[in-house]
Amino acid sequence: MSWGKIFAIYTGAFVLFTILLALAEYAQLIPNRGIAYTYLVVTIGVYALIGILSRTARPDQYYVAGRGVPAFFNGMATGADWMSAASFISMAGALYATGYDGLAYVSGWTGGYVLLAIFLAPFLRKFGAYTIPDFLALRYGGNAARVVGLLMAIGASFTYLIAQITGVGIIMGRFLGLDFNVGAFVGLAGILVCSMLGGMRAVTWTQVAQYIILIIAYITPVAMLSWKHFAVPLPEFTYGQVLREITTIEQQLGVQKLWVDMAPGGMLNWFALCFCMMVGTAGLPHILMRYYTTPSVKQARDSVGWSLFFIFLLYFTAPAYAAFAKWTVLTDVIGRKVTELPQWVSRWGDSILGTPTNSLGLFDIVDKNGDGVLQLTDFVIKSTDFVVLATPEIAGLPFVVTGLVMAGGLAAALSTADGLLLTISNALSHDLYYKIVNPHASIVKRLTTARILLVVAAVAGAYVATFRINIIVAVVAYAFALAGSGFFPALVMGIFWKRANKQGAIAGMVVGFLTALVLIVLGRNWGIYLFGIKEIGAGVIGVPVGFLVIWAVSLMYPPPDRQTQELVESVRYPRGTTLKVAGVE
Repeated sequence: MSWGKIFAIYTGAFVLFTILLALAEYAQLIPNRGIAYTYLVVTIGVYALIGILSRTARPDQYYVAGRGVPAFFNGMATGADWMSAASFISMAGALYATGYDGLAYVSGWTGGYVLLAIFLAPFLRKFGAYTIPDFLALRYGGNAARVVGLLMAIGASFTYLIAQITGVGIIMGRFLGLDFNVGAFVGLAGILVCSMLGGMRAVTWTQVAQYIILIIAYITPVAMLSWKHFAVPLPEFTYGQVLREITTIEQQLGVQKLWVDMAPGGMLNWFALCFCMMVGTAGLPHILMRYYTTPSVKQARDSVGWSLFFIFLLYFTAPAYAAFAKWTVLTDVIGRKVTELPQWVSRWGDSILGTPTNSLGLFDIVDKNGDGVLQLTDFVIKSTDFVVLATPEIAGLPFVVTGLVMAGGLAAALSTADGLLLTISNALSHDLYYKIVNPHASIVKRLTTARILLVVAAVAGAYVATFRINIIVAVVAYAFALAGSGFFPALVMGIFWKRANKQGAIAGMVVGFLTALVLIVLGRNWGIYLFGIKEIGAGVIGVPVGFLVIWAVSLMYPPPDRQTQELVESVRYPRGTTLKVAGVE
């Protein structure tokens, strides 16, 4: 049976499963908590089954899925790998809170795949390595570039991983009633069963299954809202009317639009963030690794196109999500007496009039002027993650839809966490252990080491996540700034400039990465901004610095040898499948 038929049956089965749960809820045969646990057990059970069935003892299968993933499914897996907890949980919330400013994330993340298609994906596939540090070592010669690359891959990926585990903890806490820390480690088990036995092979097919669940879960609630209010289940085409009504309500409330005053500083930060998201996307190791798994260079490029399509389905819906959520809040709670608020307020709020209601609450209800009526300024948002997580309940939809959102958010977080953990463990086991520490290690020892390190990285990420971060999307932005500043210049120069050498690449990667890191630390902790650019846009400075340093330092040292320059020349013409390069298996 073909993969297409398998996943078509899988999709139909999941839809039927959701309908049966809805009927059980309607007949009052299952409580809300039972629905949540059913979603959790069934979905993670499916992921675990795929992981077990995909187990392998072959290095090429473990590291690059045997280079046999068709473009369509690689695009779907990349979409799941990409659409993390930040995209699923926080993207619509960012648009809710910032309006047009939030589109910097959507525009930047989407534009990053254009950079991938033009500058990196087909060329990296032609090179035929296992990891990004592999490419750096073979392009720039020796293990120095490899070590710098693996350290930066671990730094950027671990930062991103913390955000995913935080998302898992929030979901587990909100829907299953678990303590955040317990939820984070419970989710950890779900992450490990997907990737530990089968590596990239297991992760790829698990991510395809996760994408199907997350996209159904994301679109369904807002489609139901669109149908409820306009009798058209296409929210992407109806939320314009919602925006007009929001504008009317806010004018009546005397709300001043934040996006009307397009001051130069705001524009600069918008473009800085957009640029940072673009180069960060093109520099993320766990995304770049996906293009090593296709059968040919052409399919690597095609899979970028499919990735854009599958990501588009969610991003095209995110503004509608934000609009419907804001409209519901404005019409359902604003202007009501504080003592007559709907039940969802106490379930999702942190405190009401100073009385704590929930340790995982996402907003506070205050009565600043003491008139007993909830004004817009009395609805104090602590985390915009409530937009996606709470919208089904806010809108009065059946709890089965809320449980579906939980399953989708969990799929988004787990799929990205799988890819990140694989990147970290592969960097340590393949690039450090096998390529540097023990080049004669047997296949069994290599894969055993990879699996042990994957568990260690997962536990470390869950532990750090227990310290709690407030805004997932901001931490993700830091990871993008670091990845873009560290990797993007070295990868692009390595492909398109034969004169780039080891000294220049190492200096550029280190200086670019540290530049972004310092700017993030200064901005986040002390409010110190270079040129007025906030820390989430640090890559707009780190990337040019990286390019400049590579160029300047490379000219200070002799050019690469003739063999390396011929290699670069051949990589730039991405015909065929894989180069036969010494050191690549």
